[in-house]
Amino acid sequence: MSSTNRFFFWFLTIFVNVVISSAFTGTYGVNYGRIADNIPRPESVVTLMKAAKIMNTRIFDADHEVLRAFKGSGIEIMVGLGNEFLRDISVNEDRAMNWVKENVEPFLPGTRIVGIAVGNEILGGGDQELWEVLLPAVKNVYSALDRLHLADKVQVSSPHSAAVFATSYPPSAGAFKESVMPYMKPLLEFFSQIKSPFYINTYPFLAYISDPDHIDLNYALFKKNPGIYDQKTNLHYDNMFEAQIDASYAALEKAGFEKMEVIVSETGWASHGDQNEAAATVDNARTYNFNLRKRLLKKKGTPYRPKRVVKAYVFAMFNENLKPGPTSERNFGLFKADGSVSYSIGFTGLVPSSAKSFIATKGFGSIQLMFYTISAAAFVLILSL
Repeated sequence: MSSTNRFFFWFLTIFVNVVISSAFTGTYGVNYGRIADNIPRPESVVTLMKAAKIMNTRIFDADHEVLRAFKGSGIEIMVGLGNEFLRDISVNEDRAMNWVKENVEPFLPGTRIVGIAVGNEILGGGDQELWEVLLPAVKNVYSALDRLHLADKVQVSSPHSAAVFATSYPPSAGAFKESVMPYMKPLLEFFSQIKSPFYINTYPFLAYISDPDHIDLNYALFKKNPGIYDQKTNLHYDNMFEAQIDASYAALEKAGFEKMEVIVSETGWASHGDQNEAAATVDNARTYNFNLRKRLLKKKGTPYRPKRVVKAYVFAMFNENLKPGPTSERNFGLFKADGSVSYSIGFTGLVPSSAKSFIATKGFGSIQLMFYTISAAAFVLILSL
């Protein structure tokens, strides 16, 4: 083999590995939560996503019905290993191997499982025992994938909440809590070794409703506003979303991981809420998600990391009527339970017309078939934002 051919083969190998290990296509994804008894069945959800050109989704478990439904769709899916399994999975590799063999390996390659989120919002949460078992669980899941020769195809990660930060304003002051660092640093060291990004759940909605007197609503919604100026970096921010991402980059830099990529695993805005959640309106939800999608489609970075294209999973696909907590928790959906749009941001859902279709939905412990009508323009993505 000539030196030129050897170089080409080496380059092709590296390129293929990079492509295979990437867990995100494009910049836009959607969280597909299913804590509801009235949303469309997975097969219909796949149709809806494909028509809307949503090519990335995240589920919070590894439900086999969902994974079978996504087979052949081309949609890249991140599955979740629930917090309730972490203690067991952390004990030894065999238990992790059994989980991967049951919930991941049988569905590949037909279903494009590209990632496993091990736990969700563990560090900074109320159960400190889970803080201790997170890294062992992550390592055991990765080891199982490696032994099955899947580690270059399925990425291992663990999304965090804002509770891991001691400070996040201004963005350059971003830093992890001292109480979290003994667990965060070794986790980041391992993720750095296996080339996994830092996933953060970031919600300008939650920040705003917690302090509406000091946060400009327009700043949270990507609307015209004076913005903020970070004196340390001499950077200007005109929206909170980018500021929160750069606070993550600042915290990672202080911890010694300045090269790690940040991906937003959850962000969204509720369309309805309780009395103390006045900002949870249809208009605000539409504005945030419309402007967010428009911003992500530009495929650009943040003020502090201009060359790192921002990627995000929006929360969520549907309103989920069985979620506990405040009213807002049940009203983050881009789509209503019947598959129609909650508000217009460029997607078309299931709407009345003369053409009829069967869309299966889950009922109370049984499967109900509900009639929906689909307009001639149904499922068409409106590209002109």
